Amino acid sequence: MRHAFTLYYWPVPFRAQVLRYMLAHAGAAWDEAPADRVAALHAAAVPEQPVPFMGPPVLRDHAAGKWLSQTPAIALWLAPRLRLLPEDSWGASMSIKVLCDTIDVLHEMTRNCGMMMWTEEDWARFAETRLPRWLSIFEETGRRHGLSRSGGTLLGTPAPGLADLATAALWATIRDCLPQLSGLLSAHAPAVMALSARIADSPAIAALRAEQAKAWGDAWCGGQIEASLRHVLDRWAGKGGKTTRES
Repeated sequence: MRHAFTLYYWPVPFRAQVLRYMLAHAGAAWDEAPADRVAALHAAAVPEQPVPFMGPPVLRDHAAGKWLSQTPAIALWLAPRLRLLPEDSWGASMSIKVLCDTIDVLHEMTRNCGMMMWTEEDWARFAETRLPRWLSIFEETGRRHGLSRSGGTLLGTPAPGLADLATAALWATIRDCLPQLSGLLSAHAPAVMALSARIADSPAIAALRAEQAKAWGDAWCGGQIEASLRHVLDRWAGKGGKTTRES
């Protein structure tokens, strides 16, 4: 059977993980282009690209005959088709807001996708200030909509939608790939981490995660920036990995 979608991204979770969570959760049929095809599409001259883009992810919707780049644009295309977007405009807008927050976290944790490498001092400041604040933003969003450790969704929707899948794709993947951060995540966002675990452990997404772990190990974003992040994380964890709230 022909897949409905083809996703072009590198063999790491990072910015494409939310799209994979969406497709898996909805039971959509998709395949992932091999890395050499991703590289060829990425390197092609702009006039030769099916959609002009700087970097993946890129999605091909075979039925619609459309190509899209940029994670938020792809998610906005997929969400209504996969019934993952609230019908009211406020809920839809809040869903996109949450998705954009997750992308901001990814950019901050990779220092604008590797424009700078981490130092121990910079990481310690980030782990004490910016990262707890981000976690609090997600936690407070959920609290205002009835989320608890035992149940609920981030925006109070009857079933998980784009906001929940984006949240889980961010925080559950960080927990899986960068386990040194597990204590900090749970300390500052217990309900969000419980939600992320419920979604990540659902059958379709658990199968996806198991397949990724087998193929990619604990790779998260790849390259020198991941090596830089892992180095400072190991040193930080070796010193106790404490923040004021945890101390």
